[in-house]
Amino acid sequence: MPFQPEPAYSHGQPASTAIVLANLGTPDAPDAPALRRYLAEFLGDHRVVEIPKPIWWLILHGIILRVRPKKSAAKYASIWTPEGSPLKVYTERQAKLLQGALGERGHQVTVRYAMRYGNPSIPSVLNELKAEGATRVLVLPAYPQYSGTTTASVVDGVMNWARKVRNLPELRFINRYHDDAGYINALAKRVREHWMLNGQGERLVMSFHGVPERTLHLGDPYHCECFKTARLLAEALGLPRERVVVTFQSRFGKAKWLEPYTEPTLVALAQQGIKRVDVMCPGFTSDCLETLEEINMEVREAFLHAGGERFDYIPCLNDTPAWASALADLAERHLQGWPTREADNPAERAESRQRALALGAKR
Repeated sequence: MPFQPEPAYSHGQPASTAIVLANLGTPDAPDAPALRRYLAEFLGDHRVVEIPKPIWWLILHGIILRVRPKKSAAKYASIWTPEGSPLKVYTERQAKLLQGALGERGHQVTVRYAMRYGNPSIPSVLNELKAEGATRVLVLPAYPQYSGTTTASVVDGVMNWARKVRNLPELRFINRYHDDAGYINALAKRVREHWMLNGQGERLVMSFHGVPERTLHLGDPYHCECFKTARLLAEALGLPRERVVVTFQSRFGKAKWLEPYTEPTLVALAQQGIKRVDVMCPGFTSDCLETLEEINMEVREAFLHAGGERFDYIPCLNDTPAWASALADLAERHLQGWPTREADNPAERAESRQRALALGAKR
């Protein structure tokens, strides 16, 4: 396999550091052709669907990609904004806020966002950063809880790019931050602000994205990390155990997934006489189809239809200041040892000043 051409390099070029905030992805538009391209890439990832490839290829291309794109496009259209997909909008804002927060702390770091599936792709963003001279890259997945289906797939995306590159930058990965104090505090602040404006429901339901149950038995820590996040958040909010409900959503296919499932649980709560619930999705750092359409539309309707009277959805962390600060804290810890301030590397500082003086003399 041939390597990609290397960008132009000049001796004495200072080393630089970049952060890639990597999210799952989104179609380019809420229409069937865009959904077909997106779903083919997403569902074609063996990390996401572990069925043997020849069998899954026939199912995916023979059935799913013929039927699902049109249905999914209608759902995406219901949450699409003038700026585009909410997930892309919020992820881009988070990257800008992270760059700003780190800059205020004195770090000279470039922050970009990338999507594991769709655009801007991980390879395209890494190519841009490499062309700009980045020699150190910290990859920060937008998934607080580690899963082979998400976090590991981001690593795959980076390594697939790396196999085609001759002169690799230094790479670091953040695997998980499900119990990070800043993340938990940002979630708690989000909930408290909602309660101040709207009051409290009888139950706080925390809905996490589901994965097949077999992944738990095969050693994936996702299930345990979701429950630890929920426990820490409940403790931060001072909620007794009986007022907190943890569920899993977005089941796909006929296999058994992590339980309890979100929609049936909300229906059961309504049938048991619970009239008002607060629902949030702590595992999603940006609002998206799964939160805005699946939870705040489909699950809301099911709860109210079953006898519930009030369903309050608490938005994701999105572009809140508390989350931007937590991201900056997280990034700072994982950037340790890399010179991201001018004073961190006297040699680079001296070289930079010599080049500036030389340029000034020529002018």
